[in-house]
This record gives sequence, structure tokens and C-alpha cells, in this order.
Amino acid sequence: MDWGMQNRMSQLIQPDGHCFFLPIDHGYFQGPTRRLEKPGETVKPLLPYCDALFVTRGVLRSCIDPANSKPIILRVSGGTSMVGQDLANEGITTSVQEAVRLNVAAVGLSIFVGSEYEHDSLLNLANLVNECEEYGIPVMAVTAVGTELKKRKARYLALSCRIAAELGARVVKTYWCEKFDSVVHGCPVPVVMAGGPKCETELEVLEFVNDGMQNGAAGVNLGRNVWQNDHPVAVARALRAIIHENATVKEAHDLFNSLKSGEQQKRR
Repeated sequence: MDWGMQNRMSQLIQPDGHCFFLPIDHGYFQGPTRRLEKPGETVKPLLPYCDALFVTRGVLRSCIDPANSKPIILRVSGGTSMVGQDLANEGITTSVQEAVRLNVAAVGLSIFVGSEYEHDSLLNLANLVNECEEYGIPVMAVTAVGTELKKRKARYLALSCRIAAELGARVVKTYWCEKFDSVVHGCPVPVVMAGGPKCETELEVLEFVNDGMQNGAAGVNLGRNVWQNDHPVAVARALRAIIHENATVKEAHDLFNSLKSGEQQKRR
């Protein structure tokens, strides 16, 4: 691994081997997602607690302060929407030269293993890796399932993650599942957990993140379960405690409740 690649990877994966990525790229297929209508305002109070932002070039340029940011993972796939026929029919939307101009730490794209567009999305990944390796830019593959949530099982996710790593992804983002250790142990590059649909409670989020970390995950790439919460900073700090401070679920949940109470008192 050359110096540039090592340097960019070190911006993402922290010295403890863990990471907390904050995705705000949802608008590329969902439009103005609830509580992400103004991405810059949403993310500003959360920046101290995350290690990197996952974002599109449009929002990066228009909403993120270049003088006060975190390392950027640039979303470079898209071309579909919630009202279209198939979310899996993505293409590459952003050039590697653009990624270089934006001085990003990594780029990310979705792959759709088992879908009608499996072949296209996997070749998108392979071709992107070919180009990015020339510039020392790591690629994060997102093992997306579109609307088919039933696919979030260990056997399928392990298959998808391994294929992504075999094609050259330096980091793989996937969903937490039961028997998550089998997903991680079969993937030779760092695995980060996606949040998926918003969880019912903060405790539920902390529990699955803790389980994933205990079973080998490098960290998380959580968006909606952070910034759609009524107390996003408290959630972010609780998650960071699990990811970087080896906090238990109880300790992290107690921290969340303490910070939540403090926020409520300030508002009175």
C-alpha cells in the first residue's frame, strides 16, 4: 500500500482500528429526507463526534464548510430514485478526477448482489477500483439491498462483502445481522455497519452497534438513527463511547439519557 493510500485510510480508520462514519447522502435517491432538508445545519453539531462524512459532491460543495469539516467519503454512484422502477439500476455519477479536486479521503458506491443489475454494479465497483488505485484513493463498497430487506441475512451479506473485497474495495459497508461474526470473518477488509431504517429506540441502536463491534466490525456508517433522533448529539456521543471508548451498552445508554436530560433542562 503506497503512502497516499495509507494516509487516506488512516483518516478513515482511527488508531484504535475503529471508525464512526456519518452518512448524509440519502438525498441522492430520497430527495429532501426528513431532518436532512438542510444538510449543513444538520451535520454541524455532529462533526466533533464522527470520523468522516459520507456525502455527494453537490451537498459537499454547497453545504459543508471546507475550513471546518471531517474527512470526506464521496458518494459516486446513483441515477435512480424512490419513484423509479428499480433502485438497483445505478451507475457511476462522479469522476475520479472530481474526487481528486475535492480532496476526498475515499469514494463510495453501492453494489446490488443478487439483483437484476448485479453484473453492472459489480463492474462499476471493479472499474472504479481500477481508476482509484491509480490515485491512491480507497473505495468503500456499500452492499445495498434496495427495497428487499429480507436479504439482510448473514449468508447473503457475507457473500456480498467477500465479493466486494475480492474486487478491490478497501472498506465494505453492510447491514448488521444475527451471526454477524461470520460476515466479518469472511471479509479481509474492514467492515462497517449501516443503520438501515430508523430504529424504534436508542437502546436498540446501541445494542446492535455493540454486538457488531464485539463481533469484529471496524465501526459504523449510521445516518438516520443519529440525525433523525430528537437528540442527535446525545446519540452520536453514546455511539462514539461504544466505538472508541469500549463503553458497554448500559454505559452508553446512561450517557445518552444524561445528555438528553441536560438538553431538556437548557430548553426550559
